[in-house]
Amino acid sequence: MIDAEALKKDFPILFQEINDEPLVYLDNAATSQKPQQVLDALNTYYQRDNANVHRGVHTLAERATAKYEMARQKVKTFINAKETAEVLFTRGTTTSLNWVAKSFGEANVNEGDEIVISYMEHHSNIIPWQQLAKKQKATLRYIELTPTGELDLASAKKLITAKTKIVAITHVSNVLGVVNPIAELTEIAHQVGAVMVVDGAQSVPHMAVDVQQLNVDFYAFSGHKMLAPTGIGVLYGKRSLLEKMEPIEFGGEMIDFVYLEDSTWKELPWKFEAGTPNIAGAIGLGAAIDYLTEVGMEDIHHYEQELVAYVLPKLQEIPGITIYGPTDPAKRTGVITFNLEGVHPHDLATAMDMEGVAVRAGHHCAQPLMNYLEVNSTARASFYFYNTKSDADTFIKALLATKEFFTNGPF
Repeated sequence: MIDAEALKKDFPILFQEINDEPLVYLDNAATSQKPQQVLDALNTYYQRDNANVHRGVHTLAERATAKYEMARQKVKTFINAKETAEVLFTRGTTTSLNWVAKSFGEANVNEGDEIVISYMEHHSNIIPWQQLAKKQKATLRYIELTPTGELDLASAKKLITAKTKIVAITHVSNVLGVVNPIAELTEIAHQVGAVMVVDGAQSVPHMAVDVQQLNVDFYAFSGHKMLAPTGIGVLYGKRSLLEKMEPIEFGGEMIDFVYLEDSTWKELPWKFEAGTPNIAGAIGLGAAIDYLTEVGMEDIHHYEQELVAYVLPKLQEIPGITIYGPTDPAKRTGVITFNLEGVHPHDLATAMDMEGVAVRAGHHCAQPLMNYLEVNSTARASFYFYNTKSDADTFIKALLATKEFFTNGPF
């Protein structure tokens, strides 16, 4: 059971005023806030253990290395990877997906092959595949959506064929909030010999994820959306695939031996991690995983569904509002994207900020989806487990005040 009011006290940033109003932070899909426990872990590392990892035999280096590799172990357990060798630290989801496209993609996609994605993808799960398709003379295919904003499985089954080499799909849409049937899509992909790549940026922070149960080949996510620092992320990959892949960054740390004319690489996972890694970020991610595990991922998911079930009917009562994605709380996470008739999303977000409510406005790095929905931009409120029903009420109140201002204000 989630006690959001109690958990909220762990997040110092939430206790401030914005424009003389108490902050209500509803931009969690962009980045989450950090609990004191994560801030303390970062502070301890820099005050006590700061040193480079893997290279030194002195005490600080050994302590830093132990904490860094313990964070990898925590990730392995959190997503249920088979072994830590399958957990690569990256800068975030974007880097992780680019590594797959560049290393695996260029070695396995050839002229005439096809890559299948969907219209709901974030740019980070579109552009790498666009570039790969251009370079290899392959074709990029888009899975259609249903009228309620869900992935059309009939379209997926039609598009995923013997020509398909890669299927890359988001687990949860950062616009529609919809949870996609990844296990089913993976089975469809594997039946034709394609690999399954998943953008998990919006799923790992909000629900329990088991990469073995899903049977995905690659899974990417970011730390900053799950209470950890910015600049740290994860690429999970099956060992059988990672072993065959070449690193795309070269330099210190990832080498076994450097000769004058050639070099050899370290074993997994270190062959992919060139240079000094984001040590503090990884340690912070480990602390975030400890926090999330203690709270409970199943409880987090159920609580967010409760919040959505609480706020959606109130939103739907507002005249002139359009909500994108399924309205069944069981089919989505805490992401709610909407437009208010007659009010530009940027104006809406600015007005909401004057009420202390932080929401997102724009295309949310999903321009193909905006075009598919026939809109230029939208507003987005995204809830996390430290948001309360009181936050939801303030959000609705601020939205109504915004509507009143633009309807009857000095214009």
